[in-house]
Amino acid sequence: MKNHLIPLCLLPSGKKAKVKFLTSDGNMRRRMLDLGLINETIVESLQKSPSGNLTAYGIRGAIIALRSEEANKIIVEPNY
Repeated sequence: MKNHLIPLCLLPSGKKAKVKFLTSDGNMRRRMLDLGLINETIVESLQKSPSGNLTAYGIRGAIIALRSEEANKIIVEPNY
């Protein structure tokens, strides 16, 4: 589905998506950019923690754990 944008936190485990934009600002935005979360970056949702608050994502060859509130501010296009 083209042009169907969702927050990264809603991407099911095992699925990939392209980053479209960030809604965060300040230090949080800087951290996301430093992690390589820029426009068109491919991100894969790998595994959710048992509590559901943390999710591991594959980003540019690294595995990064993000909290739900952080991933909620990363807007992606699934099924690219």
